[in-house]
Amino acid sequence: MSLAAALDAGRADVHAIYAALPKSEQATAASLALAYGRPTLAAEWAGDPRHPQPQTAAAALLRLGQASAAQVMLDDLPDTARTAVLRARAHWQLGHRADQVDVARILARREGDTPALTAAVTLAGEQSLGAPYAALRILAEGLKVAEQTGQPADAHLLAMVAHAQVHVGGTRGRRTAERALERSVARSPARVLSLLALNRDADALREARDGELHPVWWEALRGGRPARTARVSSPPDDG
Repeated sequence: MSLAAALDAGRADVHAIYAALPKSEQATAASLALAYGRPTLAAEWAGDPRHPQPQTAAAALLRLGQASAAQVMLDDLPDTARTAVLRARAHWQLGHRADQVDVARILARREGDTPALTAAVTLAGEQSLGAPYAALRILAEGLKVAEQTGQPADAHLLAMVAHAQVHVGGTRGRRTAERALERSVARSPARVLSLLALNRDADALREARDGELHPVWWEALRGGRPARTARVSSPPDDG
């Protein structure tokens, strides 16, 4: 069985499959694990001293809600757009408005890093959901980038647009959430947030549990910003 199939199925023998891989494939396993919604494995494999990947490890820790640990990992990295986005997300998870997201947007434009710009715009929109019209103006940059590059709009970006539209009222939010859901991958933040925008809370929580996604990823949708508390990995609360 391939590593991708084992990750998707949540196989118990995934460590043995990883150990049997050639070193070149082990080096890409952490990113694959994160893409398949297995952040604990991603963090573990990204920390392998034979091929350390601190950005991937930090991204995995943020999925788990371990923002303080992610911050420590990011402190020594160069100031690139992608590092800036991860730092901004870590600050936001810790309950601070992440001014670093503006730095990330500037760096992403300068570097021509479209995925980093999309991620930065998505986070900036999330921070502004309390003022949904302002959030929509911010998120429009991400939609424009997708249009200019001829690529489908990012699922996480669309999910955040959907939540802003839901706050405004009307039916557009549901339609956008359905598009986001179609483009999202299992166990991802985009999948969970899309389902929440569709009021499918039970399905969203099931995806979050399967993907080890911490509630900090949707707390801001209800309270304006994440609670100012230390983050630890824990399952979502059904209540």
